[in-house]
Amino acid sequence: MRTRNLIVAAAAALLSLGIALPASADTTTASVTVTGGTLTISAPAAAGSLGSISNSVSGGTINGSLGQVQVNDARSAAAGSGWVASVISTAFTPSAGPTIAASAVSYSAGVITKTGTATYTANDPTNLTGVSAAVTATGITGDNSATWNPTIHVAVAGGTIATTYSAIITHSVV
Repeated sequence: MRTRNLIVAAAAALLSLGIALPASADTTTASVTVTGGTLTISAPAAAGSLGSISNSVSGGTINGSLGQVQVNDARSAAAGSGWVASVISTAFTPSAGPTIAASAVSYSAGVITKTGTATYTANDPTNLTGVSAAVTATGITGDNSATWNPTIHVAVAGGTIATTYSAIITHSVV
């Protein structure tokens, strides 16, 4: 009897609050889909001056920071997969006269800041005449990203004409 009185009191309380018990119920199944993203690379549009060197008989090397390079991998790639970020340079050319060949240009990735699970390797190519691996990611699990600020090294031969030289450095990722 006491249990029946509690049920009646609870039902009365719900009805007084405007909450009605359903006469029947039905369920609906809903879903959402998350698709794989992309693999992208970004690099500075312009690095500005990498530095300077005084002309000398023996030559020397100019070392300068290129600026932040970042790879974002949102492909939801299978565990164990990877990617390779590559770099290539044109010759450093003056407004007139001989160039500094891309074979005299090298690349050091420096410290790699990472997000996600992967093993990152700086390959530090010593010659940028062809497409060269700069940073490699292996053993990926899920989405990941890597960021680095490479140093560009330009070997300047002795007797190089004193002027400003410019090159285009291109990054890609696959």
